[in-house]
Amino acid sequence: MPFSWCLSRWKLWIQFAVALAYGLVILVVVPLISVQLMNKGASADVQAWFSSGVFVLLTLPITFWEIIQHILNYTKPHLQKHIIRILWMVPIYSLNCWLALTWPKTGIYLDTIRECYEAYVIYNFMVFLLNFLHRELEMEISMDEHRPSVKHIFPLCFLRPCPGGLRFISSCRHGILQYTVIRPITTALALITEMFGKYGEGKFDLGYSYPYIVVINNISQFVAMYSLVLFYKAYRTELTPMSPIPKFLCIKAVVFFSFFQSVIISLLIYTGLVSPSFFSEKGTAGDVNRGLQDFLICIEMFVAAVAHYFAFSHVPYVDPHARPIPCCLSFMAMWDVSDVTQDVSDHIRHVGKAGYSLLPLIHGRAGPLT
Repeated sequence: MPFSWCLSRWKLWIQFAVALAYGLVILVVVPLISVQLMNKGASADVQAWFSSGVFVLLTLPITFWEIIQHILNYTKPHLQKHIIRILWMVPIYSLNCWLALTWPKTGIYLDTIRECYEAYVIYNFMVFLLNFLHRELEMEISMDEHRPSVKHIFPLCFLRPCPGGLRFISSCRHGILQYTVIRPITTALALITEMFGKYGEGKFDLGYSYPYIVVINNISQFVAMYSLVLFYKAYRTELTPMSPIPKFLCIKAVVFFSFFQSVIISLLIYTGLVSPSFFSEKGTAGDVNRGLQDFLICIEMFVAAVAHYFAFSHVPYVDPHARPIPCCLSFMAMWDVSDVTQDVSDHIRHVGKAGYSLLPLIHGRAGPLT
């Protein structure tokens, strides 16, 4: 009788049971197996590969479940298309890093996928916020020129306030889109210089391209993140209904923390605080940097999957009265990148026009051309 009662009310305890099983695997099973591997003489890289693989297996069901729920309850395509693209970040990151641990020699090539997707996620989050303001709140931003100027925040609080309205929105968009362009370019440069032996991952030597690429990516990421924060500051009242803080923190933590984590690991290896033999006896600085970064990301993506599950929940979009959209159409919609290519093209034209407008000033200072 109690058994049949439990079965008939499985929805009341199934979530707790799954959460408990997840907790046992993470806190008990993984450490025990890792200790057994160590006692049997397994190397550090094998232990890291196994442990990270377990976390990947725990991560993927959470994210895929949430993606499927959005596809099944695809009631607001203008928002959910971008949410699904953001949710894909977690499985792409975790699988990418675990495959890099499986085949370390391909790590730098696999990382290009992750690094390019970073820029894609930042873009989609900005469009998600804009669509919420324009479609959900029916704000006509082009007619919103009466908004007060937006004061800069630390460390740029000494700059003059940004004019509100359409000009401010355009500045934020281009501040984010520049990262969408720069990140793939620096990734391609890293690949090219690696082929010629001049990348030097983890080496802060001016004879290699690594320190220059780190500086460029750092500046570009700062501009993109600053643009997002400034946009939130200007429209935080209007964005309150969609609970923006957890979403901001998820994006910031995954995209930007992973980059700075890589830089910190490189500095620890460069200063000798972490030995190059940390992951393998014949490991180089670049191998340890990439391997340790990939191992940590596999673990962190489990936490990110749980955070994304709540921050980008499908629950607000469940509407039994909404007109159903076929699952195939909702699934294919997230692969349509025509909006991205259009916005990137507009950004490149914008930068080109800005550069062209500076030419008369440059020529004027340089004197008349002969």
